[in-house]
Order: sequence, then C-alpha cells, then structure tokens
Amino acid sequence: MDFDFSKEPGKIKKIYKKTENYEPLISIIMPFHNDKDYIEQSVTSVLNQTFTDYEILILDDGSTDEESLKKLEEVSKLDDRIKVFHKENEGLSATRDFGVSKMDERSKYVCILDSDDLLEPTSLECFFWALETNKDAAWAYSDSIGFDALEYTWNKYFDSDKMKKRNDLITASLIRKEAYLEVGGMGLKEKAVYEDWNFWLKLIAKGKFPVKISYYQTWYRRKGNSGELAKARKNKKRALKIVKETEKGITKKVEAIQYPKFDYDWEQIVEEAETIPKLKNENDKDKTKILMIVPWMITGGADKFNLDLVKRLDKNKFDVTMILTEPTINTYRQTFENYCTVYDLTSFLDQKYWFAFIDYIIDKNNIDIVFNSNSEIGYAFLPLIKAKHNDLPIIDYVHMEEWYNRNGGYSRDSSGVSSVIDKTLTCNENSRKILIDYFKRNPDEIQTVYIGVDEKEFDSEKYDKNELIEKYKIPENKYIISYICRITEQKRPLLLLQIIKKLKEQRNDFMFLIVGDGNLLNKMKSKAKKLRINDCIMFLGNNENTQEIYKISDMTINCSIKEGLALTSYESLAMGVPVISSDVGGQKELINEDVGIVVPCKQDESEILNFNYEQEEIDEYVLAINKIIKDLNKYKENSRKKILNGFTLDEMTKNMTRIFEEVKKNPNKQKIENGKALKMQEDLCKELISKTFLEMEAKYTWECMQYCEKMGYKIVNYRRELFKDTMWKFGPYRVFIRFLQKIGVIKLIKHIV
Repeated sequence: MDFDFSKEPGKIKKIYKKTENYEPLISIIMPFHNDKDYIEQSVTSVLNQTFTDYEILILDDGSTDEESLKKLEEVSKLDDRIKVFHKENEGLSATRDFGVSKMDERSKYVCILDSDDLLEPTSLECFFWALETNKDAAWAYSDSIGFDALEYTWNKYFDSDKMKKRNDLITASLIRKEAYLEVGGMGLKEKAVYEDWNFWLKLIAKGKFPVKISYYQTWYRRKGNSGELAKARKNKKRALKIVKETEKGITKKVEAIQYPKFDYDWEQIVEEAETIPKLKNENDKDKTKILMIVPWMITGGADKFNLDLVKRLDKNKFDVTMILTEPTINTYRQTFENYCTVYDLTSFLDQKYWFAFIDYIIDKNNIDIVFNSNSEIGYAFLPLIKAKHNDLPIIDYVHMEEWYNRNGGYSRDSSGVSSVIDKTLTCNENSRKILIDYFKRNPDEIQTVYIGVDEKEFDSEKYDKNELIEKYKIPENKYIISYICRITEQKRPLLLLQIIKKLKEQRNDFMFLIVGDGNLLNKMKSKAKKLRINDCIMFLGNNENTQEIYKISDMTINCSIKEGLALTSYESLAMGVPVISSDVGGQKELINEDVGIVVPCKQDESEILNFNYEQEEIDEYVLAINKIIKDLNKYKENSRKKILNGFTLDEMTKNMTRIFEEVKKNPNKQKIENGKALKMQEDLCKELISKTFLEMEAKYTWECMQYCEKMGYKIVNYRRELFKDTMWKFGPYRVFIRFLQKIGVIKLIKHIV
C-alpha cells in the first residue's frame, strides 16, 4: 500500500478522558534523556488512545539539558495519568527496568515506548484485546512504520529461528508484566547493546510466544546517526556477543499467533469478554454515534460510498466508528481515519471474540445507530446485537443483488434478518423493487438513496485536455472510449474485446482506454493479441486520477453482467462524458436517451463464467457506439446537467443525515419488540454467527493467503496447508473446487492445484 508518512500520530490533540472507574491496567514505560523535541508528540499519541485505562511513567535518565527538563515539566501537567521519575543516567535497558519497578500494582501490562516513538490511536486497545483473548501469549506487537530520517513500512512474519540471526521486532509492544519479570526484564547495565533484541530472545528461550497484529500500530523514529540503533551498530561486536550468549538458551522453535487467520471451528460465540473493563467514552456526548460494519477499505463503488459518507457527515453532529470484517491490505484506511476511528477485527482478534468486541464498542462509545454496509458476517451479528440492545436502531445499505452469489448476495442477507433492521437503503429503485417483490420486504422500510458524485471534484473545466492527451500519449483524430473498472468476471472484459473486434470491422477512428486491474487483466491482454485488436487498445493499469481519463474520453462503456448503479456512470456524466451501459441494476435510472444508451444484457447472471457471448448483444453495443459518435455534442451537453439535477454527493449526504436523525429519534417499535423476543433465543442468534463464519471459511482463507502473498511473506507450505485444512472441512475435492469457481476464485486453483 502507498503509505502517507506525514500522518504522524500525536500531532493533533484529541485527548480521551479517563473513565470514572479508572484502573491503570497498562503502564507506558517511557525512558527520557534530553529529548525535548519529541516527548510531547509521543505523550500525546498515548493520550489520544481509545483505550483509557493506563498510566504513563516517564523515566528521566539523568537529563542535563535545561530546555529538555523544562519541556518534561510541561508535559507532566498534560494529564494526571502521567508520572515523572528522575534517576542517574544508566541507559535504556536499566531505565526500562526501573520504570517497571514503579508500576501501579494493579497494572497487568508493560508497554515500552521510547520518548520519540508513536502509537496509532487504537494501538493499546488492539494490543490489550489480543492478549486478553490469547492468555498464553507473552506479548503483542504489530507491523510498524519507520519515519523521520528514513521512511519505510516494516512487516515481518514472526519466525523464532530467524530472530536468532536478526531482530525483526521494534521495541514498542505490550508485554505481560509477569512475563517481563519472569525473564528478569531487560537485565542489562550496558548501553547500546541491542537490548530489545536480547529481551525478545530471553522470552523465546523461555518458550514464550507473541501475538502479531497485522497493521501498522506503531511508529519507530529513525534519527540517522544519532539514534539508539546507530549507536548499537557502532558497538556491534559487544552487542552481538550478548545476543549470541542469550541465543544459546533457545532449544526449540516458538510459534507465534499471527493475524489474519481463519480460526473458527464451531466454538461458542463469546458474547462478552469477562476480563475486559467496562469503559465509557465520555467525549462528544452530544453527537450521534454511528457504528459502521464494513468488509474492508479498498477500491470499489461500495467502499467509495462509505468514504464519501464519513467524509461528508457533519463532524459537529456525528461521530463514526468503523469495524472491518474481511482480511486484505486496506489501501484507503489512512484516508478513512481522517474522519472516523477504525478497527480491523481480522488483524488482532480470533473470530469467536468478534461479537464481544462489537458489543464492547457499542457500550463504550454509547452507539446510537448500527449501520451495516456489504459485510456478510455483519448481517449475522445483527440479531444478537438487537437481542442485547433492543432500543438500538439498525440500518443497512444494499448496493446490488447478486443472483450468482448466494442467490441474491447482500439482498438475501438483509432480508434474512429484516426483523431487526429498522431501515434498508438501496442505491437504485430497481434494487428496492426486488427487495419488495421478490424478498417480500415491507415497502415502508425500504428507501432509495442514490450514492451520487462530487460534482466539484469531477468537473471537466478543471482539466486541460491537450496536456492530458500529451501526458497519456493519446493518438490524434481518434474517438476515445474508456473502460474503467476492476477487470473481473462481473465486468465482462472479454465481451468488450468482442465489441472492439466488431467495431474495428466497421471503422478505424477510435481508441479504447482500459483503466484498472484484476484477475482477468492478463487474460484480456492475451486475448486482445489473438484477436489482433491491440492497435486500438491502450492498457493504462490502475489510475486514481480518473478525472483525467474522463477528460480525454468521448464516451465510457460498461458491459457488466451485474451492477447496482455504477459509480463510473456518475463520474463520467459529471465530467460531461456520455455512457453506454448494460441494462443491469438501476442503470436506467441515471442513463436515459439524452446522456447515453442502455444495452439489453443477453446473459444470465448464473453464466458469469461463460465467456461465449451472443452476437446480438455485441452488435447492440457497436450500434450504440456509432449512434453516440454521430450525435456526440448533444450527448455531452446533457451529461453534466443530469448529475446536477439530483445526483450529487451533497444530495446523498442530506438524505443520509435525515435518515440517521429520523431513525435515532423514532426507532421502529416493532423491531424493538422483536429484539426483546430474541433475548430469549440468544443461542439461536449465536448459532447463526457460527454457521456464517463456517460458510465463509473458503473465501476467508483465500483472502488470508492473498494478504500474505501481497505482504511478501515467504512461508513454507502456507498456501498448501491452508488449502488442505479447508478442503477436508468442505468435503469432496470437486465440490470445493466448484465452490471456488462459483465465487470467482480461479486464481487460487491455478496456484495450488
């Protein structure tokens, strides 16, 4: 992922107040030595933690700089959880051990954080939950960010054998106090001797193992030649001698708990983690608190809707917490975190505890509304949420019905638990009609809210066409037709090639721009060569600046077998570019004869993997392209007007704000009664969650494998072992393969079989 290193934690103060029943369960051990430039940011990154039951012990290791001591005095007054101790200079190792000796006796965990390093806002909470739910683990750590003099992302799969040769961990972590003391703490009086590496080896030698959290929860400041790491390298011979001596005590390999992983096996869902404190977030009491449950934060129309919503909701009225439920590299997580608090459950928690964490967040953050958007497991949680919180209104948003996916996809999920949902929102009237007519939903509970587009961001006047033509090396005197999407089965890219081939038989004054990536991209390129149409195609790959592509386009084309109401259609029209689209979902509600052409889809959804397309459908697309070219100016003039007349993000935000306010003020009384009835059948609710987890196992396991591959983890037999375990649980081999084919996971089969 492209990481923004400028978004350092602790720069902005959003200090969480400690709870009434405050108990310091975590002690932040922070050595300090003449470090006036960074201490306040480091401390603020702790005070901004969503978990508030901690103390901060700043250990002044014989500072001599008056300005540093003055800054330390200022910082000590920021919060009464901060305690400062002064001692003679002994170095990091001895100072950390001294800090542990000063911990509150009630504290269970040691968090080592140097006075120039930083924590992400949810770090302590995720570390705490990871250790509280993995009682045998000795410490928790995460992927980390290197910043300042050197910028990089640091993510290594834990391997105790490799730890003998190199230190893959940074110091910032959460350690059980009893484990820290059992190995004698850092136990070194010398300075700059790889004391943290030596400490991890001491734990491993005792058979202790960690939990690895798969997100960048910690920031490690690199100071160049003045940092502790640089000092240890200068003292390398002595440092390595100490490490090698400790390494001799390691007699067996230690396996870590590493996320993400599929770990559910008919275990009873935990409703409430008994050892987790009952916290209450006292901040922003007057705001409407929304808990959003979503699968991930990647590219796509549904994800863009989620981002647009949290970005545009009035921050004086709303506060959003977001839960993620499927493993992936969340490309846009940092962007989301500008507007909401994010927890990726797949990165730090076993699945049996997911509901307990959600329930904890509902109580802690005083949640007013639960909003589920495209999370399959999220739907399974809703009945138990309603059983435990009868008065809590629930809303969901359905982007499209997928008959090839569980015979309806999220529409079916939503309808299956409609008895606890106050309001279901759809992105088009066609989907609303299907919910009412096919799934027999109450029309009063279904409402269409168009996702809209930012007409200010997607404004053709902001871009110079000539500059962009030169930038992308677009040939002159050609009509430019763009195809912008994920290159997957749903989008039918191989149908597009047949359309291009047919069009080329009639004219040669056009160029297609293919913008996007996906599992069918290589197949598409190969097929284009065989059809000898390469000369009229440009593959541009992923491009975040799609406005530039629209600006140089004369029209866009969408030949999907399934859509709700495509985001690219909104964007294209906003840029004044007409659209040709398959007649699926709610495309007709946006695209009429004034702004484009809707082409009948001749293929059934169940045939999504059939790449043999009817000639009649191909001909219809070619006819549509020729028709728009013939009267291009008229279509272009009307396109943007269509968006400005009711399809903007401002309109979407107004509608969503109104719905949130209405549902909070007047929750559905019948749903409240249904929740009370479910209170007597919580075991049934938990069983629904269990079955959903197990039904998702193949998909979830594949996503874990994809995550590890993209992160570059070289794990021996990792794929094969996960595949083998999943195969046995799913029965006969061919049934499992058929299942993977049904959900479109073709790439996995090629890799393993």
